[in-house]
Amino acid sequence: MTAEERAAGARIAVVTGASSGIGAATARQLADAGYRVVLTARRRDRIEELAAALPNAEAYVLDVTDRAAVDAFAASLDRCDVLVNNAGGALGADPVATGDPADWRAMYEVNVLGTLHITQALLPALTASGDGTVVVVSSTAGHGTYEGGGGYVAAKHGEHVLAETLRLELCGQPVRVIEIAPGMVKTEGFATTRFRGDTAKAAKVYEGVAEPLDADDVAATITWAVTRPPHVNIDLLVVRPRAQASNSKVHRTS
Repeated sequence: MTAEERAAGARIAVVTGASSGIGAATARQLADAGYRVVLTARRRDRIEELAAALPNAEAYVLDVTDRAAVDAFAASLDRCDVLVNNAGGALGADPVATGDPADWRAMYEVNVLGTLHITQALLPALTASGDGTVVVVSSTAGHGTYEGGGGYVAAKHGEHVLAETLRLELCGQPVRVIEIAPGMVKTEGFATTRFRGDTAKAAKVYEGVAEPLDADDVAATITWAVTRPPHVNIDLLVVRPRAQASNSKVHRTS
């Protein structure tokens, strides 16, 4: 069998938010596992560079909050076997009393409605595959509150509930729904984006933590869950660094 024939018959995994961090690491690891990976994100240069470096991948510029664009993307695929809903993020760390409603709306749009848009659009193809998998990359924030996290917690809880409800509604259908909820993960942009480019504030999030998780740790967890036998569903997997016992209890050496 030629490389082209293998590529044509490969199972397809779509990864949203694949331009950096957990999304990029997941795309690399799924490609290594033999999937034909479709990388989506808003930053064309980043996903095209990564796709070019992978054995069987392609890039598609996509904003998951744009439903028309999501529908056009779904129509462009010949099949879909795995969807990794990774696009998301946090904005600000203000208390509820002074939080910016625009930040709350933006977080809800990308974390919850973005996940809804792409999942709805690809669900027919995932079901038609006979062995589909939907992965929702939520956060431990969706399972426990903390001061200054109200907007992000609300959005990630919404994403968690979306996954939980979808699993109930698809029971009996050939589609698994997996939720991966990471705790403290040090990636290239999460905290910096949250604090609007303030690198000093971003650095304090991880200050004194010897070994926070990195993107590859979470990607390995996602890939492990996706590659379980079809009858095995990892409903919810919470993954934290050893130094983090909860959202608000972290061992710091300094």
